[in-house]
Amino acid sequence: MRPRILALAMLCALAALAGAVPGAASSPLPAGANDTQLNLGAARPTGAPPEAAQQPALAPAVQEFVRIDAAAVALLDVTVIDGTGAAARDHQLVLLRDGKIEWVGDEAGAAIPADAEILDLPGYTVLPGLVMVHEHMFYPAGDGAYNQMQHSFPRLYLAGGATTIRTGGSRDPYGDLNLKAAIDAGRVPGPKMDVTGPYLNGPGLGIMFVNALDGPDDAARMVRYWAGEGVTSFKAYMQISRAELGAAIEAIDELGLKITGHLCSVTYREAAELGIDNLEHGFMAATDFVAGKQPDACVSGRERGDALLALDVDGPEARALIQTLVQHGVAVTSTLPVFEIGTPGRPQAPLGALDAMAPDARERYLASWTRIAERDDPRQAELFAKNMALEKAFADAGGLLIAGIDPTGYGGVVAGYANHRQIELLVEAGFTPEEAIEICTLNGARYLGIDETVGSIEEGKVADLIVVRGAPASRISDIRQVEIVFKDGVGYDSAKLFASVRGTVGIR
Repeated sequence: MRPRILALAMLCALAALAGAVPGAASSPLPAGANDTQLNLGAARPTGAPPEAAQQPALAPAVQEFVRIDAAAVALLDVTVIDGTGAAARDHQLVLLRDGKIEWVGDEAGAAIPADAEILDLPGYTVLPGLVMVHEHMFYPAGDGAYNQMQHSFPRLYLAGGATTIRTGGSRDPYGDLNLKAAIDAGRVPGPKMDVTGPYLNGPGLGIMFVNALDGPDDAARMVRYWAGEGVTSFKAYMQISRAELGAAIEAIDELGLKITGHLCSVTYREAAELGIDNLEHGFMAATDFVAGKQPDACVSGRERGDALLALDVDGPEARALIQTLVQHGVAVTSTLPVFEIGTPGRPQAPLGALDAMAPDARERYLASWTRIAERDDPRQAELFAKNMALEKAFADAGGLLIAGIDPTGYGGVVAGYANHRQIELLVEAGFTPEEAIEICTLNGARYLGIDETVGSIEEGKVADLIVVRGAPASRISDIRQVEIVFKDGVGYDSAKLFASVRGTVGIR
């Protein structure tokens, strides 16, 4: 499949499919991580000092969150989860130089530069920066409205360890493009961004910021226009027709970009045969199993849910669809946090996420969560479990499973915090911690075509890393205890980033 960078999104229509909320534990970062926790011990010099590093110029608004900015950094006595799915390795040394990973391995074999900044980290784990591919810069504001989070979300994503994100559909494409430019220039703290254009959707959605396509030519025109403006991914949405989707895919192929889809009117099989690159929301959006579905016609969430509930995960229908997706090289994005919020019996958002919300946003979220928690209806829990099982079956069949959080629904899916929850939920779905981390790191990089430079801890790759207090390989909830996030070799203070946006999610 020709590389084209994808897009994703999920708006109020997702609420019908949603599940309950991100993790029940407290904030993923203890307040005020400091140098007594991260022991900046004396260097153990064994090599000549390197040449002075050329660090990017960071504005004061970014520098205030920087904790480590040195040409050479040595992370001593860490456990490494390298992002490839391999088992965690204890007592490792990771050496960073000039923004790249210079060496990783047993500490005994390393030559540490004399001027390296040393972090002596027994009891800590280092893993790759997350590469998350269904993210947004907006958040539900009630009554079907969404507000841009261009202040809070970039900081939250970076604080949680997401060093690269793909937006999954945009309500403000110019805002997202300008935000990306500001982050790249060092003026704003945040992750590297792959920007998806506006939603490609036909008539019938009723969301004000989504344009209704007027046929295949309009779909191709919209693709070419936004590619010219700088977006690098596209996303097809629920009411798109096969002809419109085919025209969009053809135009995107010509541009060497990618397209994803949160579909309904077009089935997964039809989209795969048309050449789509990626499908969103696991199998919760699949209409392939709905009896009597008409071509180019969306179905109700109830009909889709009934069909999935009746589906045998190990049966011939499910196996045939999974085989089709694998054969066509279609990636599938797991977005479990946004479905968890609609599932009775699931935990509330963690305390840190609640703290990050503006008072009105928190009240709306808690009221909705309480209503869902009081339902005596096992249906959503069964759908949630069924989708998990289908995602696992797809990955086991050789499919490329990638991940994102989709911070939409009725709220509670908060950037940074929900990225940790996505990893926890993948483990709940049956993946090992190392496999879940691979899905959220190297698999995302593979899809975006950047796996030669990011996504795993390997010599020569960019130093995008997360330093976590604890042992996620044996206790996945430790994934929440992020203390330092390295992006391009610069170490950011996670606690400061989280603290800087308290009370703002839902407003800005």
